[in-house]
Amino acid sequence: MIILKEVSKDYLLPGGQRLRVLDKISFELGDKTFNSVLGPSGCGKSTILNLIAGLDNHSSGQISIDGKKTGFVFQQPRLLNWRTVVDNVILPLEADDFDKETRRQFAFKYLRLVGLGGYEDYFPLQLSGGMQQRVAIARALVIEPDILLMDEPFSGLDELTARKLRQELVRIWQETGKTILFVTHSISEAVFLSQQILIVTQKPARIFKRITIEAPYPRQYGDLRLFEIETDLTKDFLGMDSWDR
Repeated sequence: MIILKEVSKDYLLPGGQRLRVLDKISFELGDKTFNSVLGPSGCGKSTILNLIAGLDNHSSGQISIDGKKTGFVFQQPRLLNWRTVVDNVILPLEADDFDKETRRQFAFKYLRLVGLGGYEDYFPLQLSGGMQQRVAIARALVIEPDILLMDEPFSGLDELTARKLRQELVRIWQETGKTILFVTHSISEAVFLSQQILIVTQKPARIFKRITIEAPYPRQYGDLRLFEIETDLTKDFLGMDSWDR
């Protein structure tokens, strides 16, 4: 369970002024659920993830997290090009007390889960962009987190590759039972993936609307029900006064 109550975030500017990025954000995410934060570029969506992950501090409000470990997948894979695929995945485990062979077995397990069994000894530059992002997902999962935070992980990929990875992500979520919070500015992506969508406004970001999607998994591209939800959300965005401020 993740609970945010009246969470705000301000940044101090060089001139002494304060810039409010998040304004009294409140929501709850249930265990083992797939949730998306949907909003325009630069509105503060990534800041929400950073606060939950403990990468930044909130200015006011409360954040409660029922989970000991949090995995993070960034917009770019952020792999170390001089390390093999398996050594990139092992990286988060190197601060733990596991022996080398145990670390490798964990890495092999999650590389197989993301469909990269057999690529353990490749280097990142030998992989496509989609494969690199799979490595990043395996790296986030190798610590076996309760919560997986994902910051627009497919935005830099071509649409065909992104569609395949969305389907793979749903499979991984169903197999692992993680709580996922996924940031995106794509309406269709949020609708395809999510059980709950949190729509946020332009800065200072507020929760504009919560949408529950009850369509069963696996979902199919071209599904009329999903298209109707996308259409309704598009109308919401066009009517949201603060969207273009």
